[in-house]
Amino acid sequence: MQPVSTARITVFGVATALALLVLLRVGRKVLARSTFDEGKGDAAHAPAARSAHRLVLSGDVIALLLVAAASVRYNVLGETLSHDVLSVAIMATTGLLLVQFSGELGIRALMGARLRSELDRGNLAAGLAAGAHYAAMGVLAQHAVSAQDWRGWGLSLVFFALAVATQLGLVALFRAITTYDDAEHVRGGNLAAALSYAGASLASAIVVSRALQGDFTTWKGSLQGFVQLSACALGLYPVRQLIVQGLWLGKMPTVRGGAIDDAVAQDRDVGTASLEAGTYIAAALALVSLA
Repeated sequence: MQPVSTARITVFGVATALALLVLLRVGRKVLARSTFDEGKGDAAHAPAARSAHRLVLSGDVIALLLVAAASVRYNVLGETLSHDVLSVAIMATTGLLLVQFSGELGIRALMGARLRSELDRGNLAAGLAAGAHYAAMGVLAQHAVSAQDWRGWGLSLVFFALAVATQLGLVALFRAITTYDDAEHVRGGNLAAALSYAGASLASAIVVSRALQGDFTTWKGSLQGFVQLSACALGLYPVRQLIVQGLWLGKMPTVRGGAIDDAVAQDRDVGTASLEAGTYIAAALALVSLA
């Protein structure tokens, strides 16, 4: 097998990204995900509603570009053109479907079936939280398109499902340790709560994504490695209390609640929530670089 040229990789990358974005656009129209995409709906809420829907779309776009890049990186092998095109098409389409399905699953876990109505009334917090979750699913889905044979594809799908369940569990744990109800505050338009949720969702996905890397050995060995690396995400909670609350805010760290929860739930302090979310993501990137 000859080395794949940079030009071939570039052409495949651009073509795959454009194809996925067109499929996303067509899918949104067919499923009528947003009445405001077509300029319909309540005119009083239309500008805010478009912004809310586009926040979700931005997460979708991030996810699909990650999937497109991974599909090309793992499946353009420099064999025949037809082989590379077919392989990339199968994997990229798989990634698109996985992002949409797992994204919808996570959003329902947060908000039930109310996302569409929240977006249509211009709830930017709901759009931000949902967009971040779609982006997080893209972080995970990029590893589900790395297979180069049917056995590898099956294994990738199994571990992707495990990764989604783990990420949702970690986010649920995060929601359990806050003294405020994330879903209630997001439905109430609290952008600070949405930012906090977005940071936790993306950071946990980054850590779990690292656990998906590596070659499959045995079920026992691979599962043990996955669990051990995923458990590193639990370190985000001490980061929240010691670094954000203790160091940055200058408040006494607490087991539960404290200054961060008060800032997010009572004051709706977007600055504090941004600091919290950014610290989560930075800590997650640091963890995966060391793991």
